[in-house]
Amino acid sequence: MTLHANQFAARSPLYRLQAGATLAHFGESCIVTTYGQGDESALLGHCALLDLTSLARYGLRGPAAADYLVALGYQLPQAPNQALSQADGSHVLRLSQTEYLLLGSLHDAGSKAQREESQWQASAGQYLLPRQDSHAWLVLTGTCQAEVMAKLCGVDLSPQAFAVGQVAQTSAARINVIIANLPLGEVPCLHILCDRASVHYFWGALLDAMQEFGGQPVGIDALP
Repeated sequence: MTLHANQFAARSPLYRLQAGATLAHFGESCIVTTYGQGDESALLGHCALLDLTSLARYGLRGPAAADYLVALGYQLPQAPNQALSQADGSHVLRLSQTEYLLLGSLHDAGSKAQREESQWQASAGQYLLPRQDSHAWLVLTGTCQAEVMAKLCGVDLSPQAFAVGQVAQTSAARINVIIANLPLGEVPCLHILCDRASVHYFWGALLDAMQEFGGQPVGIDALP
């Protein structure tokens, strides 16, 4: 049976722009598996854009946030504006001395991150920052990613200046963004989190910047 985004209570704010794409169940939501534009996996290493907004994420802040996450089994970045991929495919971004952002894993459709958020226990020195409804999550892949972002962002995101594991909290296309350099397997990836209410505009700005390089949106079936 063909799935449609309006069958789900939770869906990406980009769902109207993804009409015609093939969808699959993804946790309690849905996600694009392919846009039907030929071999999308071939675009990954060059210039492609994924929408991971349906994947779970949450934040923690406070002097005890690090201890809370370590108790959950996470390895933490050593300094602010650094990120670390985990063995299970999730990612931890350290945004300040005491604030962390957890990005769920594609391997389990974000179920572990979603469960941790729902089971969060209040305690002195740390508090939860829900991010599912505040931030959208896009991933720009390929060797052209720095050139694409140079059209939208004043920060040098070239591999020489923005190494794997670095985080930039800046603006792109005149909106605030969080950018993390975290490959997916061997594929170069910039994970970009922006205001959910602005993602419709930002998606279009990215696709416009990608045109010069032949970039296109791809679904998760393109990933290794």
